Amino acid sequence: MKHPANPAQRGTVLLLTLIILVVLLLGGVALVRSFDTTLLTAGNIAFKRDLVNQGERVVPVVLKLFQTGALNTANARQNNDKNNNYSAAILPSSPQGVPLALLDNGTFTTVGATGNDIVVAQGQNVKIRYVIDRMCNAQGLDTTLGAAGCILSDNNLSDAVDVNNPNGAEFGGPDGKPGAVPQQVVYRISVRVDGPRNTQTFLQTTFSL
Repeated sequence: MKHPANPAQRGTVLLLTLIILVVLLLGGVALVRSFDTTLLTAGNIAFKRDLVNQGERVVPVVLKLFQTGALNTANARQNNDKNNNYSAAILPSSPQGVPLALLDNGTFTTVGATGNDIVVAQGQNVKIRYVIDRMCNAQGLDTTLGAAGCILSDNNLSDAVDVNNPNGAEFGGPDGKPGAVPQQVVYRISVRVDGPRNTQTFLQTTFSL
């Protein structure tokens, strides 16, 4: 018995298989790249969050300066103090509100001391630099500059609060009598935190005494 001849192989199945394999390969590459991008983004966000937490190290340093340190009196705060990164007048800032002293190392040396930088130990490669500026348009006693020369913050009073608080700049009411609320000068803390992978975070807050 004679068998019929086999039909010619056209390779259609092989071609379709190769196309499917290429599509799967491209999908796998895209998926891997997507994972890499997601991991990179998550890593950068984690670095940023850590730098924000690291920046809080500045707060106790500044509070100590104002409570018991070199800036604990109105007379001490009336003039610039480069040794403590302090400016008695508002520092020039970028359009985003960041003091130029934190954006340029040369400018910083005219305002503060690099020896005050906080370097986080244990090989974390984190450095924290900060400046403090009083929200006034010039140097001098805040009581002399007054509301026209300084940004002031009103504090709520209780019956036990002395309106003649020497740490504040109190101003009389329109009738010439002592004001009901002591108005105190606002100070600003600006922080730059440098971290791993060239990560950089800027933080800012204000306070009054």
